Amino acid sequence: MTAATASTARLRRRGFWLEYASMAWMTAEAAVAVTAGILASSIALTGFGLDSVIEFFAAAIVVWQLRGEIAGQERETRAVRLIGVTFFALAAYLTVASIRDLATGAQPRASGPGLAVAAAALLVMPGLALAKRRTGQALGNRTLIADSAETAFCAATSAATLLGVGLNAWTGWWQADPIAGLIIAALAVKEGIEAWEYND
Repeated sequence: MTAATASTARLRRRGFWLEYASMAWMTAEAAVAVTAGILASSIALTGFGLDSVIEFFAAAIVVWQLRGEIAGQERETRAVRLIGVTFFALAAYLTVASIRDLATGAQPRASGPGLAVAAAALLVMPGLALAKRRTGQALGNRTLIADSAETAFCAATSAATLLGVGLNAWTGWWQADPIAGLIIAALAVKEGIEAWEYND
């Protein structure tokens, strides 16, 4: 085995490890955030939890792509576009649900567990995103690089969630929660477009 081959194999193992770590984290994060969001009637928390589900899906796509015997342009293109589609699906849900909550005056309740999981994600996700991006760049793997953007997006959604849910809990400004949902939706559209155009 040449030095270049050994280096590539090591980078692929690191890529797998990062994606499996993401999948484990996202499983726990989604369970806590979605449950807390439903119990508190918080669209921001629910959206954050659903983003965790999408992040799990994106990590699974990267694992699928990395397992290919031949990476191939077509396989990478399909994988990156699948990640882009998940962003659009999340944006559509959050836009509809946030506008509905604003129109009906639905007031979410405070959620300690939701705030805790969003704060934890804000600490963990930036480092994980950076590690994925560096590994993807070293491998020349567009799918892993695209997934690093989704992991970074998770950090942005956690910040928006903390802001929206925190303002509702501490000041009683309930509109902050669905507004945070709309902010997350806008970020999702931006990331979806970038993931889709990454193939052009």
